[in-house]
Order: sequence, then C-alpha cells, then structure tokens
Amino acid sequence: MPKLGEYLALAEVIDLAFDYRGNTTVVKVDGSEVEGYIFNRNRHVPEPFIQMFDLAGERPLKILYSEIQNIKFTGKDMAAGNSWIAWLERKEKEAAEKAPRRDKGME
Repeated sequence: MPKLGEYLALAEVIDLAFDYRGNTTVVKVDGSEVEGYIFNRNRHVPEPFIQMFDLAGERPLKILYSEIQNIKFTGKDMAAGNSWIAWLERKEKEAAEKAPRRDKGME
C-alpha cells in the first residue's frame, strides 16, 4: 500500500486514499488514529483538508492536512477484484428473469 516517505508526498497519499474504495486509518500528528472512509478532500484552499466518515458514521469529520502524519490503507477495497464482473453477472441474471418467457407449445 502507498506510504508517505521519500517518494510520496502527503498530498499524493491523500489523493490515493480518496480514490481507494475502502476504509483507511488516518494517523494524526498527535498520535491519535481515525479509521473510516475518506469521501472528500480539498488542497486548493488556504487550509487543505479531508472529510471522512468514521466507523460509527454519525457525522462527517474534517481533518486538516497539517494534522495528518500518515494514512494507512486498512480496509478492503470494495472495487478491487471481481466486483465489476459480479455486478454485470447479477444484472444479466435479473434481466433474464424479467424477460418474457415463451412456452414451448406456443411456438
């Protein structure tokens, strides 16, 4: 998983976390951690920030870039693997079930 360091700046890791379809853990500079889903970020404002839903999902949290030490990709990426294939197969099955059926005696 992407990690802050010599090759990635904080803004790049935040962009990767935003595109990730799973939960992340934001490690703050004070040592606390917040696990949840990042749904928004804005680095083009005087105080860049991310917004995320924590695991309780009660309300969105706003965390300033300056408060972030690192981001860990801790949850399963829901879009990884065969998600598209499974969705397509399910839709095809639903369409086939809704299609009018012909009785063999009617042909």
